[in-house]
Amino acid sequence: MVTVVHMMYYLKAYAVTLALPLLNFGKIDIVEILILVFVLALSLSLHEFAHAYAALKMGDDTAAMAGRLTLNPLRHLDPIGSLVFLFARIGWAKPVPINPLRFTKAKSIKSGIFWVSLAGPLSNLLLGTISWFLFCALFTIMMAFRIAGPIVEVIMRLFLTLFQANMLLAVFNLLPVPPLDGFKVFGVVLPDKWYDKLLQYERFIGIAFLFIVFFSRGVLTTVLGWILVPFNYVIQYPITWLFQQLQAALGLPVMPMFL
Repeated sequence: MVTVVHMMYYLKAYAVTLALPLLNFGKIDIVEILILVFVLALSLSLHEFAHAYAALKMGDDTAAMAGRLTLNPLRHLDPIGSLVFLFARIGWAKPVPINPLRFTKAKSIKSGIFWVSLAGPLSNLLLGTISWFLFCALFTIMMAFRIAGPIVEVIMRLFLTLFQANMLLAVFNLLPVPPLDGFKVFGVVLPDKWYDKLLQYERFIGIAFLFIVFFSRGVLTTVLGWILVPFNYVIQYPITWLFQQLQAALGLPVMPMFL
């Protein structure tokens, strides 16, 4: 039976794979597969680690005691779900166990759930920011020292994919729809009566949302594209602008603002 926690991880995994290329078995690119696996493992592991770490800071060591306070992907990824990633671009990971009743350091249970839920998307925004910075830095070094070759190209592809996947994962999970993190993040502003009522129907809303995700992919992609615009301007624009100034000062070709 599909539970709410499993639905949440199907959706999280799906968000990452939207930014990744579907495998073409007519022409298998081993480098593409390795990048795909690495990005999935790192992005989802960091996301789940952030949830576990935030829960510990709130006073709940349930996830830590379960061995989930780690970046080791073997502790987070489900073997079968990970294989499905490669073939169908959907899959699942192991849910991070938390016990809100043990949020002794939070102002309230609702506040604790807010911070624990927000930690996952924030970790992906951080990783995406670092990835784009490294992409721009490597681009500048390539131009300055005229460095080229397959290794450099692979590293550039890796940083770009990391940026795209993590931005998408963060934005997708911030959608205020149960059972995504965004519902618990934005749910803090809802009256307790409304919040509790929605939680009662979380499973049914999640199933309906899964249906939309799988059968209205084009609509969802368009909506996520709109939501990503301000995030790109806040993160991608200033970093690119700084490197453009550096490149111009060094007399190098200036990289485009957006890729």
